[in-house]
Amino acid sequence: MTTTSLKLTDELKSRAVAAARIRGVTPHAFMVEAIRAVATATEQRASFIADAEAADAKMRRTGMGYDADEVHAYIRDKIAGKPARRPKAKSWRT
Repeated sequence: MTTTSLKLTDELKSRAVAAARIRGVTPHAFMVEAIRAVATATEQRASFIADAEAADAKMRRTGMGYDADEVHAYIRDKIAGKPARRPKAKSWRT
């Protein structure tokens, strides 16, 4: 494990200390968790964007896509616990 030094404004340090106290952890543990949470969120967002870009490229390459209304109905049925048929990809090129 390496040691890293952070330069924080007095105001931010006070907020971190107060937030740590509320959570019942040390300021150090609070900051480590905050960095971990933001790093994880950033990685997940990058993965989401990469997946979306790959899906868009595939759609443009194949000319196949999904009707948004059918996708929304499928999701609503799944959430409601109803039997749901997966939408079928359709050609969107004319």
